[in-house]
Amino acid sequence: MTVTDNATPYGASEYDPRVRETIPFYETIHLEIIDLVKTVKPDVARWLDTGCGTGHLVELALTEFPQARFVLADPAEMMLDQAKKRFEAERNSRLRFLEPTGNEDLVERVGGLPFQVVTAILCHHYLGPAERRRAMQACYDVLEDQGLFVTIENIAPRTEQGIQIGLDRWKRWQVRIGRSKKEIDDHRKRFGVKYFPITADDHVRLMAEVGFQTVEMFWLSQMQAGFYSIK
Repeated sequence: MTVTDNATPYGASEYDPRVRETIPFYETIHLEIIDLVKTVKPDVARWLDTGCGTGHLVELALTEFPQARFVLADPAEMMLDQAKKRFEAERNSRLRFLEPTGNEDLVERVGGLPFQVVTAILCHHYLGPAERRRAMQACYDVLEDQGLFVTIENIAPRTEQGIQIGLDRWKRWQVRIGRSKKEIDDHRKRFGVKYFPITADDHVRLMAEVGFQTVEMFWLSQMQAGFYSIK
């Protein structure tokens, strides 16, 4: 399937069910993010979710953090449309949607007070090195001092052999959940071509270089990892 409305391999309207066939422990990852924020910023009042996709993380956070207000940003208009539909019945005054924007343009778009929490879930790995650095810098710049940044990314193992083993394990997981051979092969071909993972060490280094004082990994499973940083 050729996708034209966002950077993922799935159209925005089918993203929610399909991503769960692609990312191991997708639901668990989001619950781990919620737990991390509860630990570090339990009284968060201003939360920016960048690369928000269809709004799944914010849907969880709305209940868990009733005092928080959320700004949702994504570069894909169709993803934002799906997120707006998710919350349409609530007409929630705690939500604000930005016009389509990438993380590298956040500083100009958000305005107002800095945020206490910024999340970027499965989005920076679509960027090249220069864009990724600008996006990370923007996430740092829109945070208040001691603010929390959380990201989940597809990562690259350190060695070529490690990459192949990682991709083979990912393939075995997709086989177990019933994806077709063509779907799995097409997905594997995207690595380094349609998305550009970097190593966990490179993630930590980049976050430190843009200014974060505390940088840690809090999640690792196969070829996905979670990191948090404190400004």
